[in-house]
Amino acid sequence: MAETIGMPPKKPWLSPTNRRRLQNFRANRRGFWSFWIFMALFILSLGAEFIANDRPIIASYKGEILFPVFVNYPEEKFGGFLAVTDYRSAFVSDEINAHGWMIWPPIRYSYRTVNSEIPHSAPTPPFWLMSKQERCSAYPKGVEDPNCNLGNMNWLGTDDQARDVAARMIYGFRISVLFGLALTLASALIGVTAGAVQGYFGGWTDLLMQRFIEIWSSMPVLYILLIISSLLPPGFFILLGIMLLFSWVSFVGVVRAEFLRARNFEYVNAARALGVGNGTIMFRHLLPNAMVATLTFLPFILSGSITTLTSLDFLGLGMPPGSPSLGELIAQAKRNLQAPWLGLTAFFTMSIMLSLLIFVGEAVRDAFDPRKTFR
Repeated sequence: MAETIGMPPKKPWLSPTNRRRLQNFRANRRGFWSFWIFMALFILSLGAEFIANDRPIIASYKGEILFPVFVNYPEEKFGGFLAVTDYRSAFVSDEINAHGWMIWPPIRYSYRTVNSEIPHSAPTPPFWLMSKQERCSAYPKGVEDPNCNLGNMNWLGTDDQARDVAARMIYGFRISVLFGLALTLASALIGVTAGAVQGYFGGWTDLLMQRFIEIWSSMPVLYILLIISSLLPPGFFILLGIMLLFSWVSFVGVVRAEFLRARNFEYVNAARALGVGNGTIMFRHLLPNAMVATLTFLPFILSGSITTLTSLDFLGLGMPPGSPSLGELIAQAKRNLQAPWLGLTAFFTMSIMLSLLIFVGEAVRDAFDPRKTFR
């Protein structure tokens, strides 16, 4: 027997309403699989150092196990004299291979690694568009060099600074998603709180805050972002703070409407009569109903945040110079029309990422729609 006699039955971890929502989300096959594909890509990008790096993941040298991906070992450890070890150099790689072994990531470049062994001036095409003789011309032994096949592979070519495009795409995808998630969650926290205060208290509080939001949202956001970004030094958190100034407004309307509708319901009046505080009523009883409408906006706000970051990077007002950025890759594609792999890489990365988010948003919207019932 699953339940002990005399013990109360265990409550299901999902209420019937949430179970129906989950079934509706699963029934939208396009959104359901888009969610898992996006989560798989995002989780892989979190381990970008194990996918694209100019350092081995693990190495053995003279019987000692080393982890270059985590620790910066000086070149003196391998018989050199530099403070930073270049594991892709022939001297270091031959020394380690002579006294041990190395396990490399699939892509032997980081987002900042400059490939000094390209056959001609950057940008260079992907390795599968180059002949083997051309790809291995920079190696001492040419085609016979064992490092030729793996050490100089640029899967998606190089940019105009001879940096690997595939590595910059992976790291740029991670920064874009992390930035979008941070901006969306922070905007939701501020916007939901502001909308809850407006809708619950009403009166002069609602009137004054609503007039402020109308004035604030009527400002030319893009121009203000460009001006502030050009005055302050570029950085992840500075850019996040600048965009947070205006992005929280999009959450206020739906939360305010839900609180205005539900603040005079019977259970709210009963809670007030029992002496329950306003904060408890707002965030324990009313907020769950308001979050239904808010959650449907999250994937769309996330995609908009990523697009805004890409636009600022394209204009040169986003992340610091040298940072992996999809917008910077688009700007390089504009400057180098003779290198179509730059524009195609940025286009397909942005298209796939935003399409997956939009499909997930549609599935979430259907899941929280009480009129939707999928079989």
